[in-house]
Amino acid sequence: MSRAKTVETRDGVELSNLDQPLFDGADATKRDLVDYLDAVRDRILPELRQRPLSVIRIRPGQEPFMQKNVPKYTPEWVETTTVWAEASRREVRYALANDRRTLLWFANQRSVEYHPTLMRVGESHPTYLILDLDPPEGDDFTHVVRAAQLVRQALTDSGLEGIVKTSGSKGLHIIVPLADDVGFEDAAAGTRALAARAERIDPDVATTAYIKADRAGKVFVDSTRAGGATVVAAYSPRVRPGVPVSFPVAWDDLDRVAPRDFTVRTAVGLLDGADPWRERMPAPQRLPADLLEEGHAIPIARVAAMHEGKRRKRAQQQ
Repeated sequence: MSRAKTVETRDGVELSNLDQPLFDGADATKRDLVDYLDAVRDRILPELRQRPLSVIRIRPGQEPFMQKNVPKYTPEWVETTTVWAEASRREVRYALANDRRTLLWFANQRSVEYHPTLMRVGESHPTYLILDLDPPEGDDFTHVVRAAQLVRQALTDSGLEGIVKTSGSKGLHIIVPLADDVGFEDAAAGTRALAARAERIDPDVATTAYIKADRAGKVFVDSTRAGGATVVAAYSPRVRPGVPVSFPVAWDDLDRVAPRDFTVRTAVGLLDGADPWRERMPAPQRLPADLLEEGHAIPIARVAAMHEGKRRKRAQQQ
C-alpha cells in the first residue's frame, strides 16, 4: 500500500484515506469515525464480544449496505463464527469483534454501524429483551419519550427494570437484561406482553400495530426484536446526517435530550470517562409467569401482519 493512502498505523492496522468525508451529509471524516470508535473501544467492545456481527458500511459515492458474511480479504486474525441462516438456506460467516484491532479494521472498511446478535456464540439464550420505539414520520422526540415512560411503567408494574438508550436515529431502545434460564420463546413472549401493556396504559400515545397504515400517528412499540434479530449496539454510530450514535440516557433525563445531541464528535466528551451503559445496567432478571402467559397468547406481529395483509388483498379483489 502506498504512502499516499496509508496515513497511520494503529495496533498493526493500516488506516487509509482518513481525511476523506465519511459520506454525503456526515459532516465528519473517516478519521472522525476511527478516532471515535477507538476512544470508546472499552465501552463498545463488551457489547460486541462473542456476538455474530452485522455491520453497515458505506463506500465513497455508493449507498450504505449491510455486511453479514465477512469478505474474502478479511485478515486471518479476525475471529469468525459460522451460523446457519434459515431465511437464505445457507451458512453465513460472521465476524466477532473481540478486540481493538478488529474494531479498527472494521472502521477502516468504513463500517459505520455495528449490529450484534442478542446471543453470544456458544449460548442458547438471549442476553436481552428489547423494545424498539419507532416514531411516526415527521414526529418529534417528545412523543417517543412519552411512549418510553409508558414502557417503563409497564416494566415497573411487571416487577422488571430496564435501561434506555437513543437508537441513534429518531427512536429509543429499552433493554431488559435476562437471566440465563430465559429462552428465546419466553423472551419473545415477554416482549410482546410488555408492548401490549404499555399500549393499554395510553393507547393514544403507543401502538403495537405492525402495519404502518394502522398506527394513526402513534409511536410503534416494536416487539419483534427477538430470536435471531440484531440491535444496534450501545455507542454505535449510525449512517445519518451528522453521524449520531446510540447513546445511553438516564430515565429522568429523557425529556432534556435529543438524539442529535450525541454524535461521533460530541459523545466522547459527554461521557467524560464514564460508561453509563454498564454503570446503569440492571441485574439479569426472570420474567414473571403472568407476563409469559399473556405474551404466549399474543400472535407474533410479523405473522399476524402477513395474514392480515393477505386478507385485505382478498377483500379488495372481491
